[in-house]
Amino acid sequence: MKIEKRIIKNATTAILFFVTGFSVFAQQSGAFESEEANSRSSIGARTAASGLAEQEFRRGVQAYYRGAFNDSILQFEKALSYLPEEMIILDWLGKAYYRSGIEGAALEHWQYASNEGYGGLLLQNRIEIVRDRRLLAGGALDKPVRYTESGSYNGKNEEGNLVFSQPVSVLPNNDGTVWLLSYGSNELLKMDLNGLVIDRNGGYFNGFDRPMDLIRLHNGNLLVSEFAGDRISMFTSKGAFVKSFGKKGGALGGMVGPQYMAEDSDGNIYVSDFGNSRVDVFDSEGNPLFFFGKKSDDFAGLKGPTGIAVYENSVFVADCLTGAVHRFDVSGNYLGLLCKNKTFKKPEAMKRWGKYLVICDTNKVYSIDTDTGSLFENLSSGNAPSRLTSAVPDINGNILVTDFSSNEIYVMAKLSEVVGGLFVQIERVISDSFPKVTLEVKVENRSRQSIVGLKENNFFITENKSPVMDYKLEGSAYVNDYADITLLIDRSVSSSRYEESMENAVKEISAAMNNKGTLRIVSAGTVPLIEYEGAPEGGINFKLKNLKNPASSNVALDVAVRMCSNALINAAKKCAIVYIGDGKVSQLAFSKYGLSDLTAYLNNNSIGFVNLLLAQGTADSELNYLCDHTEGGEYYVYRDTGLSGMISDIIDIPAGSYILSYTSSLGTDFGQRYLPVELEAFIMNRSGRDETGYFAPLQ
Repeated sequence: MKIEKRIIKNATTAILFFVTGFSVFAQQSGAFESEEANSRSSIGARTAASGLAEQEFRRGVQAYYRGAFNDSILQFEKALSYLPEEMIILDWLGKAYYRSGIEGAALEHWQYASNEGYGGLLLQNRIEIVRDRRLLAGGALDKPVRYTESGSYNGKNEEGNLVFSQPVSVLPNNDGTVWLLSYGSNELLKMDLNGLVIDRNGGYFNGFDRPMDLIRLHNGNLLVSEFAGDRISMFTSKGAFVKSFGKKGGALGGMVGPQYMAEDSDGNIYVSDFGNSRVDVFDSEGNPLFFFGKKSDDFAGLKGPTGIAVYENSVFVADCLTGAVHRFDVSGNYLGLLCKNKTFKKPEAMKRWGKYLVICDTNKVYSIDTDTGSLFENLSSGNAPSRLTSAVPDINGNILVTDFSSNEIYVMAKLSEVVGGLFVQIERVISDSFPKVTLEVKVENRSRQSIVGLKENNFFITENKSPVMDYKLEGSAYVNDYADITLLIDRSVSSSRYEESMENAVKEISAAMNNKGTLRIVSAGTVPLIEYEGAPEGGINFKLKNLKNPASSNVALDVAVRMCSNALINAAKKCAIVYIGDGKVSQLAFSKYGLSDLTAYLNNNSIGFVNLLLAQGTADSELNYLCDHTEGGEYYVYRDTGLSGMISDIIDIPAGSYILSYTSSLGTDFGQRYLPVELEAFIMNRSGRDETGYFAPLQ
């Protein structure tokens, strides 16, 4: 599109421009009135300055929506040179700096605009969230925190009809849906993020007999323990019945009132057997192996085992009759107390969350440090009669808690999230088919976690505060089953020694992508080079000797990461950079771009960073920083499970991007008018809002 067509060609047009007020800046901030009041320039001079500023502003907006953030920064800077006090330009300049990873400059521009009275609470909230994220970037985020209720799913709907009865266990999915076990109605239900029932499953043949606990195995299958049925039932990840195992009795393979379950790294299944006062162990196929927890010389024996969890090589078992938590090894040998007797009143489910165990106890949920046994109270349901039976983290950073007595599922969030709301960003406006307008929107919480599972009724779009027509949710990134991957090949002299390992890694990753998405191969040397871009199958015959970039003792890794990121700005919404090297970086590897700016650039554009090590050992601190402060992780090239799991992990990274469309009713002045759009996203008691604008095509 030729922006030059926008230039004012004669005095008549210039007068019309001023009189009709179609200037972006006259509409937005009243800058013209301020100039007139001060009588610092003539009408013609004011109009000329605004005309030139509007040209640059329009180019900047279009460059921003193309993902060319450096270009947009230049255009907005030029626009400011013509109208230095125009706050809307300053706001957009801040947005361009933010998407470029230069958050300090973004905050500076936004704060100046806010101090001048621009943006109101919306801009103040954006400043607060971005500033808090920068402060927390280097802190420990894995410590337990206090949660408060942000909403709930009630067992009865608004008409008073029963939805579920006596919820006992809940299991979140990566798409924002949850599986729920209803003890009272003997059902396995699937619910969406808004609490609507998607599917109901009554079990197989005779149905469930008081289902008690629900877990997901490493292979994706679901296990349901049946307290009154004295058996364990297995289902596929979609809820189709596979088989049942176990029987009533006290012999090996027998159970009396199985309650809670856990799985170890070898796929063995541990079941707390309340009636037999022990823990039963089965292999991944359901064959009985052994049981433990009986009285011995150094152990008084389990009295009433309930919650159970496995962390590393330890099995932790809660006892509801003694209020203690015991530690065993995976072979059933007693290792001692984690929490002494009477620590808890009546503990129920116990689930692992990082290095902590999350345990329910009557009306409270605690985190237990697996090293020290120290407690932290995460939440309380208050003084009303309550029996909390399970508490698990979901994909959106909440804790889902089942209350057996009140027949509710509580959605608990951090207090700062409830008060501060969601962080909503309209990242792109596509108006090529105007009046149809398409928005690309990202929704996160204040801690940068993507919010997935939102539906059409979780969004509200307006133009000039009036609802739009023909609104539709066109797509959600979290359902995508592929990702765009950029392989960044370290061309350092030290990494060149691992030629065979590097070639095998590229081939295995290419095959694991199942020819979905786009594969890019970039070599990181003194100057980074793009070696390949296309279908993943093109990397299956990769040879290191065919790279154009020679091995070097000085690899500009920062420039390479930046270049890879640029190529992924307009890629699939699930995307990542996989750095393949020996874990060592050269002295000048980050001389041009700092680590904080690089991680901000990756995070603000939803790009993951994965470090794939060719040699065993610890990577240099710079690489660890990139992994720790972005979505991704670290892997060893010869990991036992292969590299296909790494690709699955990348695809499973939560993606809170949504595509929305609507029909605009605004006039465009032949494509010259700046058109506003506002969007709100909300979940239960939490919401977030963003406002932006765009230009329709020139006519």
